[in-house]
Amino acid sequence: MSDPNMNQQPDPEDLAAALGGAGGLDFGAILEQAQAVQQQMQEAQESQAAQVVTGSAGGGKVTIEMTGAGEYRNVSIAPDAVDPEDVELLEELVLAALRDAGAQIAELQETTMGEIGLPDMGGLGGLLG
Repeated sequence: MSDPNMNQQPDPEDLAAALGGAGGLDFGAILEQAQAVQQQMQEAQESQAAQVVTGSAGGGKVTIEMTGAGEYRNVSIAPDAVDPEDVELLEELVLAALRDAGAQIAELQETTMGEIGLPDMGGLGGLLG
């Protein structure tokens, strides 16, 4: 058997009551809050993108500069870090410096989102937006 009320449109008064009464939700205020959060996120992302972190490894023998937007700016390798007999060590130092810079960016993102009252979103690929 089918329910005769199944295809009826909801009564707007019932809907308003279910949402907390006729004045229960102020959609204008909700939209305003959403826009304010969006503006804060945009400002935070711009601020974060302007910051530069330096990842390092080997006691500073290998350094990598990276912006908060994830753009690599500079790589420095000290001459004494280059040993033709041990290229693998240099590769490991570069990888460690990259990871250090990436960890600093992740921390920067977490701090930035926390400052505007948003939970950690897992970076969403390194950036929000």
